[in-house]
Amino acid sequence: MVNISAQNLGIAIEGNSVFENVTLECGPGVMMALTGPSGCGKSTLLNALGLVLPPSVGDVLVDGVSTKNWSDKQRFAFWKQHAAFIYQDYGVIEAETLSFNITLGGQLKSATYQRPEEVLEIVGLQSREKEHASVLSGGEKQRLGIARAMYKDSHVLFADEPTASLDPANRDMIIELLRLATARGMSVIVATHDDYLAQACPQKYRLP
Repeated sequence: MVNISAQNLGIAIEGNSVFENVTLECGPGVMMALTGPSGCGKSTLLNALGLVLPPSVGDVLVDGVSTKNWSDKQRFAFWKQHAAFIYQDYGVIEAETLSFNITLGGQLKSATYQRPEEVLEIVGLQSREKEHASVLSGGEKQRLGIARAMYKDSHVLFADEPTASLDPANRDMIIELLRLATARGMSVIVATHDDYLAQACPQKYRLP
């Protein structure tokens, strides 16, 4: 399991400060919501915590270890071995099958799930492993992204607006799946403007 923390984190883009002095921590089995008004930098903070965007000041720590001077190789290893990402555009390969999207065409089987069909059943997409992702609805694509993270046995999940534009039934299902991920020991960090999702998160960090 993985602990993600930030110390006095700040991001400036083209000389303009997006946010500053962010200090937070999200440990195993915890779901944290990054909240705040539109344009406050929620997605930017999520990307910084996921080591996608280097901070302008401060530091992101993985299990207490500074990542400030990590090489590209070290960050790639973190993404491959520990992290999964769900974005607003779903991040699925629409021309490929659900099974391919979960295994990414040859990813090693996890110790928990030996077949993609096992996680597809958990997320309510059972018996659809041979269908192409292009036929899925938005909510189904988000569920497919969570299935991929579970199959990978990811230790931390970064989700950007995972319930955006979803109907209440799909929103509730996504929240329950995120809760299931934390129950299995995953650290889950979500950037969201959805108050319903935010209230479901035991920990919150609000950007001004």
